[in-house]
Amino acid sequence: RSGMSDSQIILAVDDSGNFLEYIPKELGHTGEGKRHLAIAVLLFNSKGQVLLQKRKHKIFDNTWDITGATHPLHRENGSDESLEEATWRCLEDEFGIKEKIPLKNLGFFNYFAQYGEFCENEHCTMMVGEYDGEVNMNSDVSYEYKWMDKTNFLKDIEQNPKNYTPWAIEGVKVFKRVLVL
Repeated sequence: RSGMSDSQIILAVDDSGNFLEYIPKELGHTGEGKRHLAIAVLLFNSKGQVLLQKRKHKIFDNTWDITGATHPLHRENGSDESLEEATWRCLEDEFGIKEKIPLKNLGFFNYFAQYGEFCENEHCTMMVGEYDGEVNMNSDVSYEYKWMDKTNFLKDIEQNPKNYTPWAIEGVKVFKRVLVL
């Protein structure tokens, strides 16, 4: 996801999010994968809308997704991106948003699904933030984007889950637990 190359190094974790080891991104997304730290992000604006994208993806191609999805990376200098740094990188990569908007971590969910040779095996944090600025979608990552009324979004994802990525569906469960949006 997030236009990342397979040479990136991500953080393998246990089911509770405790760090285990550094792994190449492809080890987290092939076969049964290794559980790894991931981020799902949803931006909302002052009009009560959420930013969605129709994602380009190996499995969930042309499917509606929340604002962004990425992984904290292990850097060449030996440090790891924070959840916020990885989210800001994702927002800049996927939507051209350079502003370091304040983010709130709503909590985590574990997600596993296998699709032929590929899989998602993630300990995923749900990050949210408010943004009212310009959006410049990266056409390498998405087909299109839209701002959708949050109430309509929450109804639609419940009534039409097949139209959304599985991690968007799981992320919405986190929102409903904490009732943030």
